[in-house]
Amino acid sequence: MVNTASNVLSGKPLATGGILRGAVGSTLPTDATTAPGASFNALGYVGEDGVTETQDRSTDKIKAWGGDTVKVVQTEHSLTYKFTLIETLNAEVLKAVHGDTNVTTTAATSTSGTLHSVLITSAELGHAAYVIEVKDGDARVRIVISDGQITEVGDITYSDGDVIGYEVTVECFPDENGVKATKYLDDGKFSA
Repeated sequence: MVNTASNVLSGKPLATGGILRGAVGSTLPTDATTAPGASFNALGYVGEDGVTETQDRSTDKIKAWGGDTVKVVQTEHSLTYKFTLIETLNAEVLKAVHGDTNVTTTAATSTSGTLHSVLITSAELGHAAYVIEVKDGDARVRIVISDGQITEVGDITYSDGDVIGYEVTVECFPDENGVKATKYLDDGKFSA
């Protein structure tokens, strides 16, 4: 097999948004390019480090008498995506980070701008479906998570030297077929 430079991709978000969030049970995209349904909302700009995918597999080695390893069994598997949301005034970001029921948004009026009230509680964050959109030229990568939950929110720093960001980790849960996420890739090269 030969090396093919056009098979090498970098990960840039789509101009319309790199990460979308919808309700669990929403109709999910089934390819790399068809627009997600209206039930998905863009979470706006993501920090410059992009999205990090982590698969963690724990195993145990089974040994025979005498010490030889004769089998390796998988004991755990997890899939997470980590990214930093940087649109502090985006209601969808606030709902993702603090919980849908903990955010109240009031539209702008002639006497005030758009107002957000955020309750910070210890309540567990809800499950949601996520779509991560990546492109490089005409090539596209789409990651679809049917059931994800933000399980970690990093420290939030208020400083004049940087933007306010919400570093989150989304844990992926298996569907009825054991699938935690699906990746769709399209090289963008059409046949003649």
